Amino acid sequence: MVRVPLTEAERERGERLGAVLREARGTRSMVEVAAEAGISVETLRKIETGRIPTPAFFTVVALADAVGLPLEALRGAVPTG
Repeated sequence: MVRVPLTEAERERGERLGAVLREARGTRSMVEVAAEAGISVETLRKIETGRIPTPAFFTVVALADAVGLPLEALRGAVPTG
């Protein structure tokens, strides 16, 4: 399967998602948040730095829950179009 390259807007959206999640994590460690979300620290690091600009929906939900960020707030902080 060939993956279509991401557009600049998609990359920017991924970077914004990462920044919002990183800010919501606050002073909590990546290890703590990743464990609570059920993902690896490396996956969290990649999401927070925008290296995974389109994480799976359930990963985003788990991270939002782990950092106490309502999905509506996350949706409002990250442009969709």
